[in-house]
Amino acid sequence: MQSNMENKLYSCKICGACFTQKSHLLRHTLTHTGDKPHSCEVCGSSFSRKSHLLRHMLTHTGDKPHSCEVCGSSFIQKSTLLRHIQTHTGDKPHSCEVCGSSFARKSNLLQHMRTHTGEKPHSCKVCSSSFIRKSHLLQHMRTHTGDRPHSCEVCSSSFTRKSNLLLHMLTHTGDRPHSCEVCGSTFTQKSYLLQHIVTHKEEKPHSCGVCCLSFTRKSSLLQHMLTHTGEKPHSCEVCGSSFTCKSNFLRHMRTHTGDKPHSCEVCCSSFTCKSSLLQHMSTHK
Repeated sequence: MQSNMENKLYSCKICGACFTQKSHLLRHTLTHTGDKPHSCEVCGSSFSRKSHLLRHMLTHTGDKPHSCEVCGSSFIQKSTLLRHIQTHTGDKPHSCEVCGSSFARKSNLLQHMRTHTGEKPHSCKVCSSSFIRKSHLLQHMRTHTGDRPHSCEVCSSSFTRKSNLLLHMLTHTGDRPHSCEVCGSTFTQKSYLLQHIVTHKEEKPHSCGVCCLSFTRKSSLLQHMLTHTGEKPHSCEVCGSSFTCKSNFLRHMRTHTGDKPHSCEVCCSSFTCKSSLLQHMSTHK
């Protein structure tokens, strides 16, 4: 029986991996050659496996054969459906042995573990900044390339992140989905609501150890601390100017790029600063 199994083994001449089926060996060989014999007739993309091509074709046909029995959402891949189902069950089988946090996906756990190890495997080749996630690196790269792939169909403003585009769209729809239960004030972002709630509690939990000033936000405390240290961590690569606040740095960069992201809806004049736009709007009243 052992000799029969050995006769059925197909070995890779490059790395020595063994397979029981010749077709599996041939498919494995493509990982060494880089050959992608299966091509899409619609967009020209090519794939090493026919199954990958078939799955890709669904992006053109719009077919989503895997449906959720709970909410009716449908997906191209079964694996995506299985991950989606966990949003209904609340199942988080992957737990962190350090802090006990749990996650629905193993990939999320692995990314989380880097917050404990300090590992940042994705590095920028331009400025050597490093990141925990590849997606964060790709977003960062746009600060060098100036690429803004997410465009508003209403006013043509463009953004580096889709999340920023979605927030921007609220300025057109007027939607403010986050409401304060105390005074009824509404906000476009949950973070703004949480910051607002502190004004009702009159809590300033973040105190400066140097001058005893206190702040509602930790970020405000960290910015304040720079006034004591004199540190200006945000430097302009064009002229060498440095700034304590990132917002001031970004505003300064517009003097070099000529970018004017704040536009008047009445006369289409544009401005580098939102405050300048607000001053301009008073001329229309």
